[in-house]
Amino acid sequence: QVQLVESGGGLVQAGGSLRLSCTVSGSIFSINNWAWYRQAPEKERELVTSITTGGSTKYADSVKGRFTISRDNAKNTVYLQMNSLKPEDTAVYYCNLNGYNNGFRNYWGQGTQVTVSS
Repeated sequence: QVQLVESGGGLVQAGGSLRLSCTVSGSIFSINNWAWYRQAPEKERELVTSITTGGSTKYADSVKGRFTISRDNAKNTVYLQMNSLKPEDTAVYYCNLNGYNNGFRNYWGQGTQVTVSS
């Protein structure tokens, strides 16, 4: 059974940095796209960034120039480097994987809390 295991969240002061990781637990045939979403209290989940198999990336305007997504295909892992963090970045961050495992499937991590204090 495939699971996504996230790590790296925590409490940081404004202007600080955090690095999130998300790795596949279990066997998966192939991975297409990775993405990071976040959900702040009383707000809808929003797409933060994504990366394709070929390494093409997209970012929400609110994080451009501050966040960087990367992937290690050999380790089936995706990272989110977050710099110059702001209080409005406070949210639960979820990794998302689109891949093929007896059919095209979409997987979610359990979520990791990121809290940025002012």
